[in-house]
Amino acid sequence: MAEQVVYLTREGYERLRAELEYLRTVRRQEVARRLHEALADGDILENAELEAARNEQAFVEGRILELEMLLGAAEVVEEEAPSGTVNVGSRVTVVEGDGQPEVYHIVGPAEASPSEGKISYESPLGKALLGHRVGDEVRVNAPARTMIFRILEIQ
Repeated sequence: MAEQVVYLTREGYERLRAELEYLRTVRRQEVARRLHEALADGDILENAELEAARNEQAFVEGRILELEMLLGAAEVVEEEAPSGTVNVGSRVTVVEGDGQPEVYHIVGPAEASPSEGKISYESPLGKALLGHRVGDEVRVNAPARTMIFRILEIQ
């Protein structure tokens, strides 16, 4: 089975790479120290700290594996001067009806964070925006209704 490409902005790639480095160099040692201290506390059968440390170790190691796979499959999308159409890496200002304009940064799923205005190109709105130009209207089928957004600006 071919590995699926993960598209990331340069910023997203660097952030995930830094997280991986931190987990490998700092968190692993912290967890190992915590495990060592918990083991030294004696009664392994009744040691809640040991159980917590093992759970934390499993989480850290799982996240390291996840990040290694993501970064191994990553293709960095360079943010270029606006091309006139929405692409991965574009910052798009849209408005729905008479509402307030909203700005979204189109990113890969691994770095999506809607609360920060970063939406995945795989999300319903992200998919709808890709390839469109300023002035275009895009339809997004939401569970409750169809929403229509007008593209005001692409950066």
